[in-house]
Amino acid sequence: MKSEEIDGAVFETLAPEEVAAKRDEIVLIDVRTPQEYMFEHIEGALLMPMAFFDAKSLPGQSDKRIVFHCGSGVRSEKVSRAALAAGFDRIAHMEGGFGAWKTAKLPYIGTDMASGAPKRMG
Repeated sequence: MKSEEIDGAVFETLAPEEVAAKRDEIVLIDVRTPQEYMFEHIEGALLMPMAFFDAKSLPGQSDKRIVFHCGSGVRSEKVSRAALAAGFDRIAHMEGGFGAWKTAKLPYIGTDMASGAPKRMG
């Protein structure tokens, strides 16, 4: 985990393995497009596309911490910084995004190309 202080707030960057290990302690929010999410996504991740991001719509962090992710880590870092600018005092994103998750061979929901149905992968 990398941690950076920005105007008194904490911005964390977590490796995919750290995110997987903390699944019960976090709310994972996918900021990719609905099409990307429908094709493949991390099971249990909520969808809040970057194009429609509104920090006021985010859940509170009293019980579980928010961790954003996208395809490569670029969009989730931008959204994380926007959440900090909106007043959140601690936010995190997953380094390398969904691509790094798959490279780490962590489980996800993909699309069975033969049937078009969702299928557990990884």
